[in-house]
Amino acid sequence: MKPLYSAPKAVYIHIPFCTNKCYYCDFNSYVLKGQPVMDYLDGLEREMELTVKSMPPGEIETIFVGGGTPTVLLPDQMAHFLKLVRTYFPERQAELEFSMEANPGTTDLEKLAAMKEGGVNRISFGVQSFDNALLETIGRIHNTDDVYRSLENAAKLGFDNMSIDLMFGLPKQTPEIMQKTLDEALALDLKHYSIYSLKVEENTLFHTMYNKNQLPLPSEDEELEMYLLIMRRLKQAGYEMYEISNFAKHGYESRHNRTYWRNEPYYGLGAGAHGYAGGFRHVNIKGVQPYINKTKEAMPHLERFEVTREEAMEDFMMVGLRLLEGVRDEDFRAQFGISIEEKFGPIVTSLTSKGLLEIAGDRLRLSEKGILFGNDVFAAFL
Repeated sequence: MKPLYSAPKAVYIHIPFCTNKCYYCDFNSYVLKGQPVMDYLDGLEREMELTVKSMPPGEIETIFVGGGTPTVLLPDQMAHFLKLVRTYFPERQAELEFSMEANPGTTDLEKLAAMKEGGVNRISFGVQSFDNALLETIGRIHNTDDVYRSLENAAKLGFDNMSIDLMFGLPKQTPEIMQKTLDEALALDLKHYSIYSLKVEENTLFHTMYNKNQLPLPSEDEELEMYLLIMRRLKQAGYEMYEISNFAKHGYESRHNRTYWRNEPYYGLGAGAHGYAGGFRHVNIKGVQPYINKTKEAMPHLERFEVTREEAMEDFMMVGLRLLEGVRDEDFRAQFGISIEEKFGPIVTSLTSKGLLEIAGDRLRLSEKGILFGNDVFAAFL
């Protein structure tokens, strides 16, 4: 574990542009057409410069570029952007994990070559499903042919650390459809899979449809059946479930996301990005032009607040228990000077008596039952 106030060793950078807005998406993203992309990259450079001046980085271990869809950048824009990243957050070690989110259909060979040249060594493709009708239902613009083409192009360029995102609990999705998607996904023999359940978020088309009773979602029993199926199939295929929504071959877990789950500091740059450094959390201004304008004056923070010791202890438990390895009392003591028992004894006792948590050596972790009721466990520490 890293000290709470140490310099971050992880960097998150947000590219807010995308080809279209998916029906379930509430991320800070904007359709690309007409957007001032190069002005935005200039704003990012100003924020990078201000950031490293105010808190010089430690030895950077992970960089993650998310969105939006970062791969909507043109090859020359991509090359320029990645040069900025290397300038302000230079690679300090051979084992840097440099991830970028990508949408199938936005990664031709020229684009991927720019990414490779710029230092990206891990790609996370937003696939969501291998059922074309379902992809259309949720507002995705790619189809399964685009998925295979994108993965093939990436492999040609030498990318061997690739992940795909899938979703379950989608409208009209059945366990049988999920089974077929898993068949196709696992046949790819990738290093990593992230599989999330649909959450109907406010300010999305799906939320509007839900309120009008026009969103034919699976039943809770069907959704549970899908989740159990996912866990069983991934385990059978040799993948370790290391977090409640993430599965990997040994050694290919997302090191960047572990930063979040271990409640460690990280830089957050770009419109709407969140960061956590020096005991403070911040959220950046969301709008593209307002973000650009603010970077010309100062840090583009919408909100910045100090994390109290109490909040930090709650966060430690909530995010740490997402990992299947759980949390260690030794790590909690290292950050806060007291034991988990001293701070959360009654809560831990209650959750273990209900069979939701279990003690395994020096760790406290979710039980098999607790994995299915994770949100209830996390909420208990608030």
